[in-house]
Amino acid sequence: MTEISTALPAATLAECAEAVLRTQDPWRKAALSRSVAAHWLEGETGMAVGQSSPPSEPARPGAPELLDPRKMPKRGFGGPRGRAALIHAISHIELNAIDLHWDIIARFAHEPMPPSFYDDWALAASQEAKHFQLLTARLSEMGFTYGDFPAHAGLWRSASATAEDLLGRLAVVPMVLEARGLDVTPGMIAQFREIEDLETVAALEVIYAEEVAHVAYGSKWFHFLCGRKNTDPRDAFHELVRLYFSGSLKPPFNEEKRAEAGLPPDFYWPLVETSPTKQ
Repeated sequence: MTEISTALPAATLAECAEAVLRTQDPWRKAALSRSVAAHWLEGETGMAVGQSSPPSEPARPGAPELLDPRKMPKRGFGGPRGRAALIHAISHIELNAIDLHWDIIARFAHEPMPPSFYDDWALAASQEAKHFQLLTARLSEMGFTYGDFPAHAGLWRSASATAEDLLGRLAVVPMVLEARGLDVTPGMIAQFREIEDLETVAALEVIYAEEVAHVAYGSKWFHFLCGRKNTDPRDAFHELVRLYFSGSLKPPFNEEKRAEAGLPPDFYWPLVETSPTKQ
């Protein structure tokens, strides 16, 4: 395998975040994500947050083919190919999560935020990169690679909708989309454990444990900004999810893990029937 350079591509954190977004090769993107985060979190380079001009959408490789969500083939769990397709789908989510976390730094670097805001999202982006690497390594062990199956084209929709609204971005991405991962991941772990695919179980358990913190970062900074604006967080969350989220919130919810991440039931249960479906 060709060695992947992880040298810092720019002088500031925001510019490095933009560089990750503009990296097309997914394995280079993941490696660069981890490298930039390590440099920032170790604080050895004296890197400033800075400013950047992020793209409207991140660079993507030629494969996988990206399909409208309504045209995605139904996945079965039977046989190695069905299981690989599910792992591939999760890999695709993790790749998008790398970009989502760097985008929140690159796009909103002009917002006056405490240094720990950047620490949280750099760490989250590094962990998402690790998740992508774990899952694609598992795909390789099964005889597949990222790009072998079509993937969901709509995962960047929420980022586009909230490109000018940091509070909206926090509401929709970590507090809705990543919180959904807390709901569905235990079931996937149980499926893979039942067939004794313990390698995939181990990868998913790492992801599950670390995603709680990502949701918690969203909740923490959402409440911070609501406090700054003297706005009720619950009312603001309901308003922003109805404004920006395409679809409705669907139970069952993992109430224990959501509470651990700072999401009480009165945030999400009122949105189950009231979120409109947008085209």
